[in-house]
Amino acid sequence: MTLSTSRAVPGDDIRVTHDTHPDNPHDTKAAGSESLAPQKTRIMGRTSYLLAWFGGCVSIGTFTMGSSVVGTLNLLQATLAIAIGCFVIGIALALNGAAGYKYGIPFMVQARSAFGIKGTRLPGLVRAVPAIVWYGFQSWIGAGALNMVSATLFGFDNLIFFFIAFQFLQIALSVLGFQGIKWLENIGSAFILASLVYMFYSTVQRYGDELSASMLTMEGSWGLPFWGATMLFLGIYSTMMLNVSDYSREHKEGSGPGLLTTLYAMSILPCTLFMGLIGYMVSEATGVADPIQVFANAVDNTPLLMTTLLFIAFAQVTTNVLNNVVPPTYVLMDTFKLKFRTATVIVGLLAFATFPWELVQPDSADGLQLFVQTYSAFLGPIFAILVVDYYLVRRRTLDLGKLYDEQGPYRGVNPAALIATAVGIAAALTFSSVSWYASLIPAGVTYFLLMKHWAPCQRFCQ
Repeated sequence: MTLSTSRAVPGDDIRVTHDTHPDNPHDTKAAGSESLAPQKTRIMGRTSYLLAWFGGCVSIGTFTMGSSVVGTLNLLQATLAIAIGCFVIGIALALNGAAGYKYGIPFMVQARSAFGIKGTRLPGLVRAVPAIVWYGFQSWIGAGALNMVSATLFGFDNLIFFFIAFQFLQIALSVLGFQGIKWLENIGSAFILASLVYMFYSTVQRYGDELSASMLTMEGSWGLPFWGATMLFLGIYSTMMLNVSDYSREHKEGSGPGLLTTLYAMSILPCTLFMGLIGYMVSEATGVADPIQVFANAVDNTPLLMTTLLFIAFAQVTTNVLNNVVPPTYVLMDTFKLKFRTATVIVGLLAFATFPWELVQPDSADGLQLFVQTYSAFLGPIFAILVVDYYLVRRRTLDLGKLYDEQGPYRGVNPAALIATAVGIAAALTFSSVSWYASLIPAGVTYFLLMKHWAPCQRFCQ
């Protein structure tokens, strides 16, 4: 038996609708029909959800993560460090994605509870701006890989052409919404996994003689270097930790916190493990920290080169459509009341305006690094505030009617969230090498105390 309830919500011209059995196989969802309203029809079962995260979390930077622990950890320690780190990330994603999963709300609505309806502009910008910049940057990288394939196999070399075509292809895929994302990630995951297995095998075959026995026999470290390595790649996922509710609202009900943590961790683990260990072995064998450079120079192994380049290009698509299109799209929908498809096209065009060809110039590398360090200082505080708000302040109970009521108690800006964010940013900038971690406790504690003991914040506690 299926029970449904529906009530009008002022301010957003929507209806909040709940279906107690969203796993109904007859439920359908039109492509590109996403909205900010609580999700009624959820289209991703456990397998689809795992594969979506598998395909969407491929980061070329993971190669260099493995390279960075050469000489510090042995092969066993590096493997365990990657595995532990993936489960830590899985816990963080499950924690902050719980509100979206339970209520079917996106990140921009979830953030209203802590920041206020107008105050969500801050976390929205913190998530949207880096996404658009990385959208353009990764599209340029993917286009470069396709151009190299074309130049090698067919003699056609035109990077600008491939960049424009590649970007419009991604825009076309993006307007399909989560229906398109679901099938792209599900199908693409098979290619990504096969490519990684082949690249791993080829790395062992090509550099087997150069790989030293010390990879296994060196003592390494089980102390701070080991535990530091477990968190080495957290920054890759720190943006997704903010807006994980955008994805968890698409996952069908029935998965408990433990299972969700496992789904996140096991979706992230294979790619991270393969890419991390490939980077570790290539760097150990050649002394070069950039495995892509090594693969690209492997001109005597054309199949490996082509596989690597196609992997790079395809990974940019699966990562962009999931992680760099959805967040700014929902921000535009919330701020300017746009339709999903209109917002995705605008986001795709804005990616051109990031001038990614400038970001990849050697003389601007320092500027890109500064940009990453700057916006990263905002991510930890906002994550801490969202988690503290949902679990400690709201006790995992949200009033959706009030969250969507622009004249209700969440109207305006919550000063507690802004102050706590500032405190967290100060801590992050003070300890820049571990900025994300350093900001969590100061931001979370400040927010909790202000919400409980400062009168101007009491209406946000209702």
